[in-house]
Amino acid sequence: MDELEKILEEHGIKPTANRLLVLKALAGSERPVTMAELEERLDTIDKSGIFRTLTLFNENHLLHRIDDGCDGVRYELCHAKGETDDDRHVHFHCEVCHRTFCLGEIPVPQVKLPDGFLVESVNYMAKGICPECAIKKGQQPFRHVHYA
Repeated sequence: MDELEKILEEHGIKPTANRLLVLKALAGSERPVTMAELEERLDTIDKSGIFRTLTLFNENHLLHRIDDGCDGVRYELCHAKGETDDDRHVHFHCEVCHRTFCLGEIPVPQVKLPDGFLVESVNYMAKGICPECAIKKGQQPFRHVHYA
């Protein structure tokens, strides 16, 4: 738990038992998770305790809130340090299995906004069929997809 405590302290968050449990659950997730998925994993913490912890983590740049456009908000750990979010990347939602994938190696493209607009968060979600579901459907997953 020492490493988890260090992560919390680096983000200005006092380590508590519940916060460490939520952090451990997020760190152990292969993909962004929903509140319901966290509730299943953390049956010793009530829903409001999990929500308060997620809100605190978000305010201190320790996690991303991702709207997948289908079933609500998902959460994943943010690897940014400090006050700015330099961990902006693309996510992919499979419309067959309904899993959301973090594509950390693909940065969110720059968008030129008109003067006066200030970006505080970015949510870039691509949707389609993941490679595993494509194979199950008898389709060959593509390496490079061009879209309009």
